[in-house]
Amino acid sequence: METRDQLREALRETYPDEKPKTLSNWESQLWPFARVMQPGEPIIMPLKQRSGFALGRIKGPYVFLDVGGERLHTRSVEWVREAPRSVFAQDLQHSFGAFLTIFQVYRNEAEARVCAVIAGKADPALSGSPSLPSRSPAAPVSGVAASDAADAPLDVQQVAEDAIRFRVATVFKGHRLSALVGALLETEGYRVVVSPPGADGGVDILAGKGPLGFDPPRLVVQVKSQDSAVDVGVLRELQGVMRQFNADQGLLVAWGGVTKALAREAHRLFFEIRIWDSGDLIRLIQDGYEGLPDVLKADLPLKRIWTLAEGD
Repeated sequence: METRDQLREALRETYPDEKPKTLSNWESQLWPFARVMQPGEPIIMPLKQRSGFALGRIKGPYVFLDVGGERLHTRSVEWVREAPRSVFAQDLQHSFGAFLTIFQVYRNEAEARVCAVIAGKADPALSGSPSLPSRSPAAPVSGVAASDAADAPLDVQQVAEDAIRFRVATVFKGHRLSALVGALLETEGYRVVVSPPGADGGVDILAGKGPLGFDPPRLVVQVKSQDSAVDVGVLRELQGVMRQFNADQGLLVAWGGVTKALAREAHRLFFEIRIWDSGDLIRLIQDGYEGLPDVLKADLPLKRIWTLAEGD
């Protein structure tokens, strides 16, 4: 399609039964993907299998390719890094929670802040750095879907999870996160001993089944509350502690996620060690919230709501 009018007409002819608003939404995503996005511009993609983002820069032009017998709309991307969702302040996490595939985030110097994170720096809104000069337009590009628009469809579940994530990261730092993880394990039927604050010899939590906690599976748990990803050395330390305590299995709680090297090693140890990141922890909190102690609920007040599940 050489013009936007041609794209609009093609959508109408191809999907005659769709509502005009739906066709307009598709158009406002397809046209920017093919014609507006430019090489060198930053791009961010939420990860599906773990809690975080892939960040990079657009590398090449739009190409319609045959991939494995399927015709696909493509743009080449140079992926620079992965980062946990907590790398951004809550305003951008909220903006990234749109029910859209291709969209623009233009408020609060979004582009400059994303560029800072791509470069390995902190989001200036979190670090207290002076505001960066914005390279984003002061208003959305005409006709381009924007998550900041008043009528943009939001992923309410993701927005809620981000709010819980921010609360946990703020209130349950360090040893308090170990206490929260221990309480969650208790909701799963484990007898739990949480190490006191201070040096713990690589053991944050011991847990086992049965009345006294002697029955398998017997777990050794390490809890890392840092925002940055933990490396494979932490996993190997956990293996050593498991041998010392004759544990059946190990659990590594990595709030800021894990490096690719650790993820590969953990896959090899599938029947021995599990990894929980912030997304796993939040889902466990939602599932087991009613069983948590009142003292933890007071610091993490949640309520269950129902919302309409809109169809695609």
